[in-house]
Amino acid sequence: MSIYVSGSLAFDRIMTFPGNFQDHILMDKLHMINVSFMVDGMDERRGGCAGNIAYSLALLDEKPVIVAAAGRDFVPYAEALSTLGLPLDGIRRDADIFTALCYITTDMNSNQITGFYPGAMTLPAQYSFPDLDPDTDIAIVSPGNVEDMRRLPAFYKENGVPYIYDPGQQLPVLSGADLLSAIEGSLACITNDYELNMICKATGKSEDELLGRTLWLVTTLGAEGALVRGADGTEVRIAPVPPTGVVDPTGAGDAHRAGLLKGLTHGLPMPEAAKLGSVSASFALEKMGTQEHIYTPARFRERYEAVFGALPEGLLP
Repeated sequence: MSIYVSGSLAFDRIMTFPGNFQDHILMDKLHMINVSFMVDGMDERRGGCAGNIAYSLALLDEKPVIVAAAGRDFVPYAEALSTLGLPLDGIRRDADIFTALCYITTDMNSNQITGFYPGAMTLPAQYSFPDLDPDTDIAIVSPGNVEDMRRLPAFYKENGVPYIYDPGQQLPVLSGADLLSAIEGSLACITNDYELNMICKATGKSEDELLGRTLWLVTTLGAEGALVRGADGTEVRIAPVPPTGVVDPTGAGDAHRAGLLKGLTHGLPMPEAAKLGSVSASFALEKMGTQEHIYTPARFRERYEAVFGALPEGLLP
């Protein structure tokens, strides 16, 4: 059984603004906005959607294949992935370009402004999937190289591999036709509520109409948990799992996707798998950066059972 995680690999420069963006933006001057925010802290961390999802899956005792591209500065990142036991054969390496770089500024209300240099993410992955098994494998197409985000859903469908489509930050560059093609036939489409509204606007389809094209819509709602809706009429609200404290929301969505995938690989129904996503996301909220949280199976179990009751057998060592 393999989990294929496609998407971005990046270095994140995470900054904190000791105020609220809205207090420094004139709403009647948005057509000529010119603002500067003096930040009071900066950290550089490993990130990117594919890397973040793979990291949290490794904490859950899974070893996904990362399908992505990286640049000449990727060596320390590769060493960190190897330390986690993650395979590197799905990562395209290019010595003539830098790995993607993300600048994220967060205010005191957890609002974020992000700037992104794509670097190696402009290169499609070249992985050949030599061990693809449609009977056991699962995939997620997360934000990354746009060509991959168009190509891989079709590839997985042709080969009978169930996949989750997660367009996220790449929504502005994906057309309505791109989105409908990728969502059509997917196991699930996962977004936050704002992104789901963007998809509906771009495609001209309602949420109910999208459910006619995918089996599940999973919508994360921040501090309010998640909403899981199925094409069969299932609609389940998944409770949030309280963190010990919110330090940085960056990467919580990717951690949620990792927990969801963990549950699906063990045969859990989508609503039950989403509970693992809520637990995984709660740990990510507690650390600055997207790959800094860590927990033991016992700690994960404790947090799950405090909200949802007994953890299904066989999920964790």
